[in-house]
Amino acid sequence: MKLSKLVKAALFFLLIGYAPFSFAHDPGLSSADLIVDGKGIAAKITFSLQDIEAFVPMDSDQDADVTLAEQDAAKPQIASWVLKGVQLNLDGQLVQPVAMGVVSFDQKNNAFIEFQYPQTPRDHLNLKADFLNELPASHKQFLTIKNAQGQSMAEKMLSQADNMIDLTLSQLPNAPLESQKLATFSDFFILGIEHILTGYDHLLFLFSLLVVTRNFWPAIKIITFFTIAHSITLALAGFNVVDIPSFIVEPLIAATIIYVSLENILRDGHPKGRQWLTFFFGLVHGFGFASVLREMGISSYETGIMLPLFSFNLGVEVGQITVAAIVLPIIWWLHTKPLIEPKLTPICSVLVCMAGVYWLVERTLLS
Repeated sequence: MKLSKLVKAALFFLLIGYAPFSFAHDPGLSSADLIVDGKGIAAKITFSLQDIEAFVPMDSDQDADVTLAEQDAAKPQIASWVLKGVQLNLDGQLVQPVAMGVVSFDQKNNAFIEFQYPQTPRDHLNLKADFLNELPASHKQFLTIKNAQGQSMAEKMLSQADNMIDLTLSQLPNAPLESQKLATFSDFFILGIEHILTGYDHLLFLFSLLVVTRNFWPAIKIITFFTIAHSITLALAGFNVVDIPSFIVEPLIAATIIYVSLENILRDGHPKGRQWLTFFFGLVHGFGFASVLREMGISSYETGIMLPLFSFNLGVEVGQITVAAIVLPIIWWLHTKPLIEPKLTPICSVLVCMAGVYWLVERTLLS
């Protein structure tokens, strides 16, 4: 009895510890595209509205609803903030855009800031993104520079720790394309790992699926079916074959968490055919993963969406398998304890269900 109470207390404090993280994780990703041609440099920077509102509040009447009129009114401030945070040096000279940036929005909660520099670099280009210092430390920006023919000149993932790119045009023909592809692969592979490790909704969904397992093969089937399913929808969304907006996908992800946790309770921790349920719900979670790449318009100009898509998905899988490898032995060990086993699945499932309900309310009524 004492051990049972101890388990309940531990799980309670585990829930309290997770409380600060009970929200949808911000992608923490933006993009910057530069096109260098004979007329100068055309720049386009893409942010999520969530990032924009962190430095330019748009809800002027504080009613928790940003209208189109409020978005339009904030455009000059958004352009000003971005332009002040960009330093572009061409051949050793700091240059300024010809006019205030043009700001636009889409239906996927993105903001686009476009501006034009009149000069073309003769040999040297240096860009520094100082605005990254005002965003969360984990925020990354994928920068691409290409010529007028659409050929990639440089690609780099910028961050607070490394917010600058330095490009010498005369050395570009000698720069091996393979090294550039390797850097892009590495950037998106790491991004995939970070995304799953901070994706508490995805991790809790996977945990609620695995907590009923007691040995190796059922867990392997669940992980495999989940991997196949979300890889399919990640690819479909990445190639724009299927386009489901995040305001639909995010509540559905919360609903999958609630469903699986309730099934654990109502079927007494012994649900049948769990791999097929995992596959169906994994399709939904794949759209959540895809939002990081698709909604932000991230792609490698030299390789298309294929390389970022593959490396990001691989990073997600590595992170997912790593978490499962740590958690599963603990789950299986707890299932061997007579005092813990009867209450392990119900208690964990109740806590997971509570988190799912919170996310569902947050993503529907409070969004």
